[in-house]
Amino acid sequence: MKKLLLNTLIGLALLTCQTSFAQKTKAKFSPIKVETPARPANQQDVIQLVTPKLETVRVGFIGLGMRGPGAVERWTHIPGTQIVALCDLLPERVENAQKILEKAGLPKAASYAGDEKAWKKLCERDDIDVVYIATDWKHHADMGVYAMEHGKHVAIEVPAAMNVAECWQLVDTAEKTRRHCIMLENCCYDPFALTTLEMARQGALGEIMHVEGAYIHDLRSMYFAEESEGGYHNHWGKRYSIEHTGNPYPTHGLGPACQILDIHRNDRMEYLVSMSTHQAGMSEYARKRFGENSPEARQKYKLGDVNTTLIHTAKGKTIMLQYNVSTPRPYSRLQTVCGTLGFAQKYPVPCIALDSHGDTPLEGEALEQVLTLYKHPFSATIGEEAHRKGLPNEMNYVMDYRLIYCLRNGLPLDMDVYDAAEWSCITELSEKSVLNGSIPVKVPDFTRGVWEKHKH
Repeated sequence: MKKLLLNTLIGLALLTCQTSFAQKTKAKFSPIKVETPARPANQQDVIQLVTPKLETVRVGFIGLGMRGPGAVERWTHIPGTQIVALCDLLPERVENAQKILEKAGLPKAASYAGDEKAWKKLCERDDIDVVYIATDWKHHADMGVYAMEHGKHVAIEVPAAMNVAECWQLVDTAEKTRRHCIMLENCCYDPFALTTLEMARQGALGEIMHVEGAYIHDLRSMYFAEESEGGYHNHWGKRYSIEHTGNPYPTHGLGPACQILDIHRNDRMEYLVSMSTHQAGMSEYARKRFGENSPEARQKYKLGDVNTTLIHTAKGKTIMLQYNVSTPRPYSRLQTVCGTLGFAQKYPVPCIALDSHGDTPLEGEALEQVLTLYKHPFSATIGEEAHRKGLPNEMNYVMDYRLIYCLRNGLPLDMDVYDAAEWSCITELSEKSVLNGSIPVKVPDFTRGVWEKHKH
């Protein structure tokens, strides 16, 4: 009897301990919830949004520093366009962009410069259909919202927003105004990304279970360079590294990954976990360039050298993202796709494996045959046109061409405002996870449940 009582008491004690541990564990590791606000009564979703056809797509460019001039150059080659206005804080940049138009035999565009609010005047014009935004990160969302509120479609280079609140502003404004909002410079039109997308859609890779993407690019020389030497305006890239952690630039790798998984059309990102190394690369570079005791070398940086973020989808698929701009690692976007029938990876060299064991990648002629067989129509037509015209980086030309084509023909865009929000929100959510011991963080449903109506 005493033995039975003793065993009962021990059992109750163990149960109490287990319950207490479970409660503590649950409390400690409960995901961080990020609220999805209800859609206002006067708004409808913009999935597959169609707007009236535009015979001529009239564009105004804001931001003519690093990437803006290239965009202006590309638009001079695409039929059915008119470059109406050019804007930058620095007048000399506007003048340089005017020279691009002159060289192409096009009329001079209206100029806006020298005033931090000049871009608003551009957005307020009545003769512009699209505002193309290629400024620094922190201005993207504000400019996009203002342009849509003034009746313009917006094309924003990555990332479209820097936090979740800005993502919701873009979504709500697009829904309210019924204007397109597309995030450009997204790498979705990379030829290899398009090939793997085509393979996935034709079932050549089986069920896609896991994808990887990254932005790996040593940018330290640009971060520390003065603007006159090719550096960023007011060192905004370096300043972000001082103030934040997580993954501030997830979109290059995430765009192709989300298209492969058909995110918000057949699945959605559910939650993520993120972790970062400590920072050493920026300080090491600064010591070598400026000296051991220089202000640059003594500067503290919150952004770790390498961030790794894992994302879990509603259908049980996974995405791995990496960010690294401060170590001497070769450029890579990873672009990895793992399916039940095949594997594909672009970096460091294109690799496709389709055999049942997955341990014999295709080589030589066999690889080229597969790449040709599954070559995406965009690459085969628009991409080849870019090559004929001698334009660098065909994916940027395909990107702009498709935007213009869809607007001229009244078609839904290849990417919408929900893509822009979903891919951009990872910046803040990854930082939340890193700062809280890499615990899970919920990803908001920017479609507010509409994606489930489209899943199959």
